[in-house]
Amino acid sequence: MNRRLYMQEVATRDGFQIEPAFIPTDEKIALIDALSQAGYAKIEVTSFTSASAIPALRDADEVMQRIARAPGVVYTVLVPNARGAERAMAARADEFNLVMSVSETHNTANLRMTREQSFKGLAAVIDAARGTNVAINVSLSTSFGCPMEGEVAREEVLRWSARFIELGVDGITLCDTTGMAHPRMAFELTAAFRARFPDTGLTLHFHNTRGMGGANVLAAIEAGADRFDASLGGLGGCPYAPGATGNICTEDTAHMLDAMGYDTGLDLDKVVAAARRLPEMIGHDIAGQVSKAGFITQRHAPPIDYEAIRARALARDA
Repeated sequence: MNRRLYMQEVATRDGFQIEPAFIPTDEKIALIDALSQAGYAKIEVTSFTSASAIPALRDADEVMQRIARAPGVVYTVLVPNARGAERAMAARADEFNLVMSVSETHNTANLRMTREQSFKGLAAVIDAARGTNVAINVSLSTSFGCPMEGEVAREEVLRWSARFIELGVDGITLCDTTGMAHPRMAFELTAAFRARFPDTGLTLHFHNTRGMGGANVLAAIEAGADRFDASLGGLGGCPYAPGATGNICTEDTAHMLDAMGYDTGLDLDKVVAAARRLPEMIGHDIAGQVSKAGFITQRHAPPIDYEAIRARALARDA
């Protein structure tokens, strides 16, 4: 049996949050409903950050209330604080995704808080969720490097992971927020995490800023990872990394893994169909390649004059 991997879609939060034009609520819901039928393990639907901070997702409550939920799909949302947790709970989120950076500089620039302040606030959210059916995942940004500080020590990433795991969270996501990871780093950090925390759920969140996203996924799989965030069309990015492009592309990554014999659980036809809807929705082209080139299993007819060409070629040997 092919090895099972789990794909988690983040375009509707991580991608849409930085789009300059507001995407109509009905279009968001229609896209999420289509993705719900495509075989994802998890969909990060939206963010319960304040509308003034992320106006592109100001319709989070309505989107969560109106989507058609498919059995077996986890609908997760980004929750920044206790107020966001209250809204997410009322919207029936399956999971809270809590975010902070392991880089002090990036955390302060991005969240306007020190790491300790972020940890204290997120610990309060975790405590408030105890006794409910809501799962908790913590995403640690800049786990593979900070564009301002540079390399982030592996032990620092594991130290922050341990602090959250001690609070009883269900999973940790190691994020290559600005695309600074390379395959050896991806392998080594994944292997170190799995060795240190074998019973904790692990997700890898890679960006393709420097074209190494796919290679990093393969390296992480070799080290034992089986769960990955990806973004339809490769949407997303980071405002604190000049020139940074988006997340690894869902359809390109899943197509690669499928071609290699892995079982991603995704219906690639449905995923590509959804990706092809994006340019009209967002008003610009997407980075994904499979939605343009098609699958490698696709076959094309030879030139219309192929038989004549072949006949002339064979005539040379007569």
